[in-house]
Formats: sequence, structure tokens, C-alpha cells
Amino acid sequence: MDALTTRNPVKVLRTRLLVTGVVQGVGFRPYVHKLARRFGLSGFVQNGPTGVVIELEGNGEQIEAFLGAFHAEAPPLVRIGRVERSEISALGGEGFAIHSSKSAEAAFTLVPPDICVCEQCLAEMRDPEDRRLDYPFTNCTNCGPRYSIILDIPYDRPMTTMAGFAMCEDCRREYEDPEDRRFHAQPNACPVCGPRMRLVGRDGVAWSEKEPWTVLQRVADILRAGGIVAWKGLGGYQLACDARLPGAVEELRRRKRRSDKAFAVMVADVEAARRICFVSAEERVALTSRERPIVLLKRRDDAGLADAVSPANPLTGVMLPGTPMHDLLFRVLRNSWADGVALVMTSGNVSEEPIVIGEEAAQAQLAGIADVFVHHDRPIHTRVDDSVVRVYEGRAMLLRRARGYAPNPVWMGRGDLEIFAAGAQQKSAFCLTKAGFALPSQHLGDLENFETLEFYQETLDRMRRLFHVKPTVVAHDMHPDYMSTRLALAMEGVTHVAVQHHHAHIAACMAEHGLEGRVIGVAWDGTGLGMDGTIWGGEFLAADYTGFDRYAHLRTVPMAGGDTAVREPWRVGRSYLLDAFGGLEDRARTGASYRMPESGEEEGTAFSREKVRIVDTLLRRRLHTVETSSCGRLFDAVAALIGLRQVVTFEGQAAMELEAIAEGDGESYGFALQPGAKGSAMQVDLRPMIRAMVQEMQNGVRMSTMAARFHHTLVEVAIAVSLRMRDELGLTRVCLGGGCFQNMRLLDGCVTGLRAQGFDVFYPVDVPANDGGIALGQAAIAAEVMRSRGA
Repeated sequence: MDALTTRNPVKVLRTRLLVTGVVQGVGFRPYVHKLARRFGLSGFVQNGPTGVVIELEGNGEQIEAFLGAFHAEAPPLVRIGRVERSEISALGGEGFAIHSSKSAEAAFTLVPPDICVCEQCLAEMRDPEDRRLDYPFTNCTNCGPRYSIILDIPYDRPMTTMAGFAMCEDCRREYEDPEDRRFHAQPNACPVCGPRMRLVGRDGVAWSEKEPWTVLQRVADILRAGGIVAWKGLGGYQLACDARLPGAVEELRRRKRRSDKAFAVMVADVEAARRICFVSAEERVALTSRERPIVLLKRRDDAGLADAVSPANPLTGVMLPGTPMHDLLFRVLRNSWADGVALVMTSGNVSEEPIVIGEEAAQAQLAGIADVFVHHDRPIHTRVDDSVVRVYEGRAMLLRRARGYAPNPVWMGRGDLEIFAAGAQQKSAFCLTKAGFALPSQHLGDLENFETLEFYQETLDRMRRLFHVKPTVVAHDMHPDYMSTRLALAMEGVTHVAVQHHHAHIAACMAEHGLEGRVIGVAWDGTGLGMDGTIWGGEFLAADYTGFDRYAHLRTVPMAGGDTAVREPWRVGRSYLLDAFGGLEDRARTGASYRMPESGEEEGTAFSREKVRIVDTLLRRRLHTVETSSCGRLFDAVAALIGLRQVVTFEGQAAMELEAIAEGDGESYGFALQPGAKGSAMQVDLRPMIRAMVQEMQNGVRMSTMAARFHHTLVEVAIAVSLRMRDELGLTRVCLGGGCFQNMRLLDGCVTGLRAQGFDVFYPVDVPANDGGIALGQAAIAAEVMRSRGA
């Protein structure tokens, strides 16, 4: 040792890091191992009960260099949340190790979602010299199943549904090599030791094909002949047919009992997507993202798809292959059919029931739909449907949050209370909180049948176990008849917090964007119980997490028939007509807009004179009616008034078609802002608009023009009321929420118009604007309410 070293020895330090976030099952430990070795550090990395523990030993310069590269170079699936750093005593020793995982009773760590197959795995599948040639379950640390196969944490193979597959010598070598891409890739497998697929008829008898390529060749022949195929995907079964064959698509609709709701389509790649739809640069990014969602795209006139794929809808939901099996299928199809293949790809279920995940359940429940089944023997623990997005301002806005996104957390940071937020009735999803994180569930569906309720409870039990959440607070909607509310109120030994529906919509937007303080909340949707017992849905709130004031709302109208009126928009249209014209029986003005039959009930019509007479009586006498300010019902009414849609077969159908036909910017119709009585909210009076629309119907104005003017009127309403709220309350931030803001014409008009007036505008992106995002808002409100109580 020279004199200089003796006088100035380099001080050895040891730093301990506790890293939380999505850091298990995503290649994080091998990454840390390589990084530590690069900077000459000793120590270890280990999956722990609350995150990943890293201990680094070396000089200060080495440790700081490691930390400088730590965030910037992380693998693609890693989402680093918090890093807690502490200095501990140096222990000496050489080398950097990856230690076995630790488990604990109160373990909590974030779990990654299922991710699409990566390019490296695809290259191996296509390489004739590779041992994974055409293997449909190829995966690595950077891709493949995660959430759908995890039983518990820490995320190690024995805690997944891959536990029953013993790795062969080659796979074990990859799994144990820190330098290998498959180091601790828990689903790691190959044709020798991994899951296998098989082809089975609807009678349950296995077919002779065994190899993946020959199985899928047979599937290709069936699809080409107009058949319907069910196969086990990543998070559940899917049903497919040739999207270019009208008979096949119509038969799938008939068997699945799905009348008009659009089907999604899968194509081989972006170029194939461009042959059927217009694809912007931002939409291309969404299509090829590792989440592989269904992306809503504007369809080309020469798309060549059957009309029954997306009836009365200019948009088509398109997705690219997300699993090795899908990629292999399209290679087989291209080999058989050449380019231009497009398959309907829809959830493997009977409409409105949960997606099927088990082989026996599939054979039992889908036998009346599928002609043949492609099963495999890797169990699915948690069912997860496809996600749906629409691109706006360069970002993929989630309309349905499921595969690829769930159970990614939202950092809420409102204390450490463990909360269960039960969500809503429609498009149901719940939310748990733990250690400051909000953990929204995947999309669960409408809570209107026993099967979906079972799915809800099953997912709740699994997420509570997976994230080790023991709720002490339960948040729920105010509506007593929501099944989510009933389930929440049945839970004992907890504090219950009732949350108004539209307040939750605005709080969800605030929580996603990390907003504090009071905001202008524009909450427009179909249904939500108000504080006064009426049905709200066209609301302007001055809101924060602890409460809200109802500043204004759309003028209320009576709705006859409850849920029947939701299915039959003409009833709501009739209500708006009678409200606008003071109950006048002017058939020339009101009847013509409905194109009513001259006499009696005619076959095929939505209603008759007698039905109209009954509804009019109910409305005038306020019998079997409920008052509503719903913007969703207003969309229904306008669609009926202009002759576009008198009855619907799924929720939001009339509004979607109204958006679809709107052409041009158009001027707005008239409206008035009427001050409420003392202590009550201002009302937005749209009777001038209804009268003008009836006149335009008489004058033969095109529906597309009226639809555009209607949208523009709502934008002007949003701006006018927000300006008043800014003047009176000093609020400059606007949060948009509710299912109506899935409408791009409405959303863009409001965002652009409000920004032009100097407002800061926020809208949901990572959680749905519809009721799928309600639970996040409920959780944020409950956390703040409890904090204000000192809990």
C-alpha cells in the first residue's frame, strides 16, 4: 500500500434501499444485479414483504453512480414508486447476490399486469433453429402473463398457476442465470416442459391435431368456412369468426345474444389495421403498446368488414395480437389466406356475463356458441377481459380498464387507511387502498346477474388476499338499490362512508391528476342518485374531497317508466317535448318529430298512439315518474326527437349514434340560465333548444346538422356556467367526469372551449370517465373524510 493510500483510505459505505412500486416479476432484480456489478458494488437484492430490498456496499462515488442510473435504465415493465434510503454499517464481503424471496403475513407489494409478447420472444418463435419455434406460450421477464396467474406474493413460481409445470434442464438453466433474459421469469416454459394446447369439438371430444401449427391450421380452415372458434387467451376465453363474412358475424351475434353492440376486430399488424381504419401516429402507439388494448378507430369506407361488426357506428375497435398464440394464429392465417385477414375477437361469454376462464365452464357455457374449442392447460387464476381505449390529445384514454392496465396502482397518498370502495352498478369496478396507493380492480361488468356478482366477490377476495388489505373503511354509492352498495353495507366491523355519485366522478379525476383544493366539477352521465332523491346527471359542482355544493344542473324533467325509459328513449323525448311546449297536444309540432303512426299500432313501430297517450298521462299526473337532470337521458331524448333512435339494445347506444352522425361545427341552440330559489342550484333551461329542434324537423333540416348543433349547445352550456362559477367563486380549474365525456366531440369541445377562456382543464385518462372510475373517487373521498375526523 503506498503512502497516499495510507493517509487517505477510501471509506466503505453501505446503503439500504427499500423500493416500492411494480418491481416484482418484471426483471427488476436481474437489472439491479447487473447495475451493481457494473459499478463494482457488493451486497444483495431481495424480494421482501413490502417491496424490494437492496443493500449496496462500496465507496460513495460508486453508490451515487448506481443511484444516478437506477431510474433512467430500468426495464420496460418496472414502475418505481418510492425509494426509502438509509445508511447502515458496512459488512465487508465481495460480489453482489440475488437472495431468495422473503414472505410475511402482512406482505404488500404491487403486482404487474399481463403484458403482450415482446419482440425478442417473437423472434425466437419465428426462428427455425430456436427450441421455441412456434411455441404458443413463449415468454420472458419482459412479457407474458402476470396478474392472471399470480396466486399470492412474493411473486415466485410456486405462487403462480405455473407451479405444476416442472422446468426442464434448459429452462431451469435460463431461470437461474442472472445474465439471461429469463432469469426468474416465473411463467418460463418451452415445448418440452410447458403448457400445451389441444383442439376439442363442442361435444368435448379431442381432435387428432397435436402440434400448435397443425391445430391452428385446422382452426384457420374452420374460420374460413364461416365457423366460430373459442380459445383460451391470457385472461379468459375469446370467441372469433371471420370479420369479412356477414353470415358468420350475424350468427355469432345470434348465438351470443348480442344484438347491436359493436364487436372488436383483431388484425395481424399496423399495416393491416390501416387497411380497414384510419390510424394516426398516436393511435399507432396505442395499438402497438405493451398493453395491447382495443383501440377505437375511424373505419374506412372500403374496409371490407361485415356490416354487423359495428352496426350504425363509424368506429371499429381494433387490436393487434397480444399473445404468442395470437401471433402464431395470424402467421397461419396469412399462410392460408394471404394478407387482409381480420377476425372478430370478442369476450368468451354469453352477453352480460363474465368472461369464461375454465375448460369445463367453457365447454358448458359456450357450447351453444362455438363450433370448436382451443384449450390449454395453464390455469387462469384471475379473469381479465380486454381493455378499451380511445386516443385524445395524444394519449390513450381508458374506456374499459382491464388486461394490460389492471392492477396498476394510482398513487393517492391520502394516508395509510385501508379502504374498500365498492364502485357503482354499471361498468362496475371496485378499489382498494394500501400504503397510500389506490388499487382499482379490472372491469367487472354490470351488476345485474348472479354470475357477475360472483365475479365481483371472487375478484374482491383475491385482491384483498393478494395485496393483504383488511379494510377498516368501506365507501359506497348513496343509491340503496345498487348491488355494490348492498354488498358494502353487509360488511360488518367497518366504518361506512356514503358518497354521492357525481361527487365521486369529480374526485376520481382529481385523484388521478393529484389535485388538491376546490375545483369546478362538470359531471355528466346517465344516472346517479342525488342528495334530494331525484336522479342527477347534468351537474356543476364546486367540489373538493370533503364535500361539494351543487351550483347548477340541467333543468329537471319527469321520466316515465324508470328503467323502461332508459331502454325506450322516445319516452324521455316525450317528456322533453311536453316540458318545452307546456303540455300542448299540437300533433303538427310534436307528433311529426316522432314520425308517429296515423292510427293504431303498426307492426315494427317503437310505440303507438295508445302508448304515447299512456306516457303523456303518467307525465302530466306525475305517476310512476322520477325527476331527472341527466345529461345521458338528454342525449337519448334528442336522438328520439330527431328520429334517430327510439329504442336501444345497450346502454349509451343512442348517444353513440348521435355523436357518430354529427357533422360540422354548427351554431348552438338557445338556452337560459335560471337562478334557483333561495338555497337551491341554478338550472340550465334547454326548452328553447327543444322548440328549435322541433321547428327544424318540420323544415327538413338534416339530422347530422341538428346533432352537431346539439353538441355545440352543451359545450356552450359548460363554458357559460363555468364562467359564472369563476366569477362568483374564484375557481379556475375544471374537472370533467361521467360517461358523457367518452364522447370525443363533447370532450374536445369542452376542453378546447374552456381552455380558450383561461381555465385549467382536467379529464380522466388512466381511469375511465364512466362508472368504471367511480370507485377511485369514492376511495379518495373516504380517505379525506376519515382524515378530517382524525382517523
